[in-house]
Amino acid sequence: MSDVRIGMGGAALLGLLLLSGCGGRPPGPGGNPLPKPAATAKLTDTTGKQIGLAIFAATDTGTTVGISIAGLPPGPHGLHLHETGQCTPPDFASAGGHFNPTARHHGLENPEGPHLGDLPNLIVQANGSADTTFSLDPVLLRPGPLSLLDSTGSALVVHAEPDDQRSDPSGGSGKRIACGTIEPN
Repeated sequence: MSDVRIGMGGAALLGLLLLSGCGGRPPGPGGNPLPKPAATAKLTDTTGKQIGLAIFAATDTGTTVGISIAGLPPGPHGLHLHETGQCTPPDFASAGGHFNPTARHHGLENPEGPHLGDLPNLIVQANGSADTTFSLDPVLLRPGPLSLLDSTGSALVVHAEPDDQRSDPSGGSGKRIACGTIEPN
């Protein structure tokens, strides 16, 4: 008999697939069903190993991305949406630059920003994991020129260093250490 091992991201994805096949959705805060995912991204490290999952959801009250990832160095890491839906290891340069169709400056704290692809830093715990949710601009999941789900796709990228949220082009966030192609559901 052989052992079958499913990583954390695989288990989360398997759970979502099983629930969607049954027509149910997992309970969220207050026991309310979680929104149906509009898109997902399987996050891989520089060796191509899947280390996490991001789930993008749109509701009447907003748009979010939930991220569950492991195997990263502890501390804050720059986190951005990139303009091309490709994640070729080891450097993930294939993901292109930050998603910035409005030609703004970089950084959530920049008065001339932010890029639509700018996100808060991802805070990784001492055990190398992070589980968090961020709000997104609702236009990112709607059809149109500002959508992440256009013909070239988009990617979610984790960087090695914290993002200063002010300086171009990427807030000093350093090399890319994890990446996931955002796929519509």
